Amino acid sequence: MSEVFAATDFRRRDARDKLRGRTRYTIDRYLPGMLHAAVLRARVPSGRIVRLDVSKAARMPGVRAVVTAADAPGKIGIGIADHPLFARDLIRYDGEPLAAVAADALIQAQAALAAIEVEIEPLPAVLTMAEAIAAEAPLVHPDWHAHEILFAGGAREGNIAWEATVVRGDVDAAFARPDVVIVDSAFRVGRQNHVAFEPRAVVASYEDGRFHIETSTQVPWSIRNATARLLGVPASQVRVTVPPVGGGFGLKFDIAIEPFAALLTRASGRPVRLVNSREEEMLTCLFRENAEIRIRSAVTRQGKIVGREAVVLMDCGAYGGEQIFLTTMTAHTLGGNYRLGSVRLVSRAVYTNTAPNGAFRACNGVYNTFALELHTDEIAARIGMDPLAFRRRNVLGDGDLGATGQVFEGDVLGPMLDRMDTMRVAAEQPYERADGRLYGRATTVGTWFVFVGPSAATVNMNADGTATLVTSGVEIGSGSMMQGLPQIVAATLGVGPEDVIVRAADTDAAGYDVGVGGGRTTVSLGAASLAAAQEVRKKLLKVASEMIEAAPDDLVMRNGRIEIDGAPGSGRSIAEVATHAQAQIGPISGTGAFTGNSVPAMPGCVAGHFIDAIDIPVFAVHDCEVAVDRETGHVEVLSYRVVQDVGRALNPRAIRGQIQGGVVQGLGYALHEEVTIGANGRVCQNNFETYRLPLALDVVPVETSLYEGAPSVGPLGTKGAGEVPILNVGATVACAVANATGKRVQELPLTPPRVLQLLLDRRGELSFPHIAKTWADNLVRPHGTAG
Repeated sequence: MSEVFAATDFRRRDARDKLRGRTRYTIDRYLPGMLHAAVLRARVPSGRIVRLDVSKAARMPGVRAVVTAADAPGKIGIGIADHPLFARDLIRYDGEPLAAVAADALIQAQAALAAIEVEIEPLPAVLTMAEAIAAEAPLVHPDWHAHEILFAGGAREGNIAWEATVVRGDVDAAFARPDVVIVDSAFRVGRQNHVAFEPRAVVASYEDGRFHIETSTQVPWSIRNATARLLGVPASQVRVTVPPVGGGFGLKFDIAIEPFAALLTRASGRPVRLVNSREEEMLTCLFRENAEIRIRSAVTRQGKIVGREAVVLMDCGAYGGEQIFLTTMTAHTLGGNYRLGSVRLVSRAVYTNTAPNGAFRACNGVYNTFALELHTDEIAARIGMDPLAFRRRNVLGDGDLGATGQVFEGDVLGPMLDRMDTMRVAAEQPYERADGRLYGRATTVGTWFVFVGPSAATVNMNADGTATLVTSGVEIGSGSMMQGLPQIVAATLGVGPEDVIVRAADTDAAGYDVGVGGGRTTVSLGAASLAAAQEVRKKLLKVASEMIEAAPDDLVMRNGRIEIDGAPGSGRSIAEVATHAQAQIGPISGTGAFTGNSVPAMPGCVAGHFIDAIDIPVFAVHDCEVAVDRETGHVEVLSYRVVQDVGRALNPRAIRGQIQGGVVQGLGYALHEEVTIGANGRVCQNNFETYRLPLALDVVPVETSLYEGAPSVGPLGTKGAGEVPILNVGATVACAVANATGKRVQELPLTPPRVLQLLLDRRGELSFPHIAKTWADNLVRPHGTAG
């Protein structure tokens, strides 16, 4: 089938309705008799609940139900179950839920919240990672040792929620060599808000002993299972369906407000709608985590990296959440671009009394790539080598080992660097340098991966010659569900992509799926859909062979017909064959499933990792030119270029759109966006006036080149294309600004005040006294020992 598939710029079928405002998102859903819900949230970052009295609220006009921690007995989490739905005895962050109310009108629900009587004893809070890991620091989870372990292997203790380590080779010997230069770098990044235009929203109902949850999510099965766990009911009692989603970016890759609505609908017997306000979204968003990174490398004067070690502190906020899993990513980002003689890395998720953080497009990778590529430029400067020459000498190639000891296949990054050279030379134009600004350019590389995981799909052949694809996949804006998957099924069945109907996600109708994110939709769901379509194809050819009186191997399916190969007009339409099959043997359908290949890592290299090695690496090369205003510190991006490894481009137009969007989102991270926490533990940016997003005038057209042919186990050789475009942006802009100014860049975002401080030498060198100089002193337990 791969021989007959032709890439095409297939338009999105949902684009017209979305542009005209006709698409009905979760926030547009209404049911007869529906109640409106609101959540009471704590106003302190740390405290003990002395009294919580909801009796007066329950008697307020219009109130139909009030629920608290007593109604939700379970805890959830990834790796460890540390997160209750409501604060029970302790409050761990400003904004933590205390109770929820459902009433006839939203204003009544909000009035009832004000009537809830709460008495809280304030407790000491740790708001930064430095405070959290200090000796004798107050514990965010005094009962941390009692949390249920859901995934064995991670080290943990006190305010260290999770610790993942990589050790390969003799790093001490590498750093002790007399012929090496040791380069030590420190970096810091702030939090980033997803700012999905549709806030998190849910409509829940309870009938016949089952919950039906309509929600804006990327992970319907995770919502199903986590809601059941929190409510203490069997997962089979929860059905999740997903209307079109108004943006995700990882924000909706975790459970959010769904259990509140579920509890309230059961308590009231009425459907319940709960939608976060924009302020709630921005105060309690699962931000891209703030992080602190220290990297040391031992490099020969000839440019060989013989040893590397790093410590990465990731602020997970009050609960472990996605950060427990994301500690894994460090091995594949800090240890993924270049050949390393020996390596040791530790990634630590740290509890603080702040709002929980979570997954965000290329999670963990964006800031680790920022740190690694600046560190790489610092290495090149120290040994007197051109930064591009250093990269060419060291980028991973065929047969090279990654940090965890996995063997990479194919020379990809080297040829991609060559292609970027060609693009840059062809587009090079002299900029007017007489305006007094400082000009700089940089090229960076990045290594990401497709998060694979299990997926299932069913294809039903309809009697009119169309096909219906049933999966638990969700369209979050990337277009994979509306473009890539229909193209795969259509090419297999010989019909047009417009003849493939994509069923909205429904956990009662479709098999298990990890969720949409991590660039996995086209790969995992695509592979499952391909397998299902191939089963349908086989059945149709068998029926057609009897109708046409020809062997199945002599038949072809194309243009909506099944015909004898080489004899156009000899066969029947697919609709005729499907109708005949339905009458004679019953409707034709096929099922397919897919999961990862489990690429091996080197035994003993990793501890506490959820993914020891990566099934499908994805590479990127970015290049940009910037101008820096000496007077204001404003950074203008003049040009931006991307060479992206796509495996195989099913829909080049769609991929280019993802690259443009990812770069713009990355420019926000690089230059504008930062969430800060006040001394009171509250997020300072709670609306669009205080949180600076890229605007129309900040956007620069992105010149793209799609690099095809790199090895991939994805269907038809595909790789995920939606996540990786953001990976290098912060790194590329930062390296270009460093080159323009001649100053050492150590932090993002590069806001005008921060850049101006650099230009005026008023920003001291960044250091982290709370990160021990000796790598092993940063560990809860020595690498490789049992917990």
